[in-house]
Amino acid sequence: MKRVQLIAVLAAAVLMAGVCPGQEAPGKKSYTFHGKVESVDESAKSLKVNGEEVKGWMAAMTMDYKVDDSAILKKVKAGDQIMATVYDGDLTLHKVQIMSKAGGDSKSKK
Repeated sequence: MKRVQLIAVLAAAVLMAGVCPGQEAPGKKSYTFHGKVESVDESAKSLKVNGEEVKGWMAAMTMDYKVDDSAILKKVKAGDQIMATVYDGDLTLHKVQIMSKAGGDSKSKK
């Protein structure tokens, strides 16, 4: 019986923990995040970003953020300007887009 209770508790914890990586946070307010990448840490699946203020979510600051899709870590470089979606209560960057390349690549997305 304890095994069944343990499984039930673990299943509930997974459901309550939120969203799987790569998915949106249902029912949570979303914000648009802008910042400049300072470094990429593929082993930690994170970016150190000097983020602009996101009113209602976070003040401007530099910190490490997890990403929802680790494939972006192979594309983004220090110096890139990025845009992402963030959600209340979640410090993961979702749907990261590179806005400009380091060195002013003229083909960057605007």
